[in-house]
Amino acid sequence: MSQANLEYKTAMAALEEILTRIDDSDMGIDELASEVERATILLRECRKILMDTEKKIQDTLASFDGDVDSNGD
Repeated sequence: MSQANLEYKTAMAALEEILTRIDDSDMGIDELASEVERATILLRECRKILMDTEKKIQDTLASFDGDVDSNGD
């Protein structure tokens, strides 16, 4: 498993935990604000991982297309 995949899964698990805690508890406004801030940071991390992965896939497909084009296929 790649490091990015592990980081994504870890971040998603943390987000799910935050959402469960928010749904299941009667937390105060300060704790809620802190959890929302933490969730925002995790969402940014997930988005970056997804964007980086998408770029890698696009680059790989572009190089593959170039290989096919240069071989006359």
